[in-house]
Amino acid sequence: MSSHGIRDRVAIVGMGCTDFGEHWDRSADDLIIDAAGQALAGAGVTSDDVDAYWFGTATTAMSGIALSQALKLRAKPVTRLENYCATGSEALRNACYAVASGAYDSALALGVEKVKDAGYQGLNAPPIPTDGTQRTLTAAAMFSLVVPAYAQKYGVSEAELREVLARIAAKNHFNGARNPRAQFRREVSVETICNAPTVAGPLGVFDCAGVADGAAAALVVRAEDAHRYTDRPLYVKALSFVAGNGSGNADPDYDYTTFPEVVQAVTEAYRQAGVTDPRGQIAMAEVHDCFTPTELVLMEDLGFADRGAAWKEVLAGSFALDGDLPVNPDGGLKSFGHPVGASGLRMHFEHWLQFRGEAPPERQIATVADRRLGLVQNLGGYPGEMLCFASIVGPEPG
Repeated sequence: MSSHGIRDRVAIVGMGCTDFGEHWDRSADDLIIDAAGQALAGAGVTSDDVDAYWFGTATTAMSGIALSQALKLRAKPVTRLENYCATGSEALRNACYAVASGAYDSALALGVEKVKDAGYQGLNAPPIPTDGTQRTLTAAAMFSLVVPAYAQKYGVSEAELREVLARIAAKNHFNGARNPRAQFRREVSVETICNAPTVAGPLGVFDCAGVADGAAAALVVRAEDAHRYTDRPLYVKALSFVAGNGSGNADPDYDYTTFPEVVQAVTEAYRQAGVTDPRGQIAMAEVHDCFTPTELVLMEDLGFADRGAAWKEVLAGSFALDGDLPVNPDGGLKSFGHPVGASGLRMHFEHWLQFRGEAPPERQIATVADRRLGLVQNLGGYPGEMLCFASIVGPEPG
């Protein structure tokens, strides 16, 4: 059974996002206060006016008390949740459904991660010995398997695919160089990317997203109340989530050129939102570019390119800022890094800016003027063992 969906029943009326980076001089409380403060101020409310809170974090806090303490909340329900790298999106999804159910008039979703000064340089996910999800390979190694599989299946040479992946990284660094909130704000040439040291299989340093501290937040209310808070809300058209069962790891037919959970999640999101032609109806997309081959495969899984053709679309510039369908116009994980609790909400924040015409002029994309839907895709896990969130948002109801 698929979800009935909550199309146009809730709206985002305020958002906030800190800059992402190595915040040695800022605590998790500082980041929470900053992101929440932006979202609340934008909607003209205070923390006391919000009925309930959803708090996404992987390793920074163990309960909702961390958010309640930072914002000095009194007698407010705060639900702390975590779901791999889709933690921030999960906070938003739960807040939206809580409001749509009628349980609350308003809810704030906030995601944060403070890992850079914790003495750990990767994504610090404490292992649970019996949950069945331990891998003996790093995330980079797992996703590196996509590269030779794609090349072999579609007849792309090693040199051609190296350039394709480099162009994906260069595109996202180009976009991030124009984003004051990004951690890495410098353009990187295709040549530099291709000549960087390798870290796992064919993946080089610039094929991999970094690690960062950061926070982002969204205030959600019933759609009919949205204009009490802002004259430019962002309406939620679809929310979809799929947790795989890990069967890809044991399936001899799984070929690493597609992520089935992504296809399942986005197919349901398109159904909820009434999207029948993703390439023609979607104005922009924020996708989970944890590694460059991930973004390549996502272009096909999301219906933005035919199977085996995404590499040609990348070379043609189809997904650049001035392309037919801009992907990761804010710079993506490549430019921001990946504070797990915040990334999914950061992706929605870019839609908030773009559809309201508030992105910096050099990054404001043209396609939102005539295509009024945006896609967020946020995954967690590895090829063969993955979960995926997908949402569709737009600036008008209906």
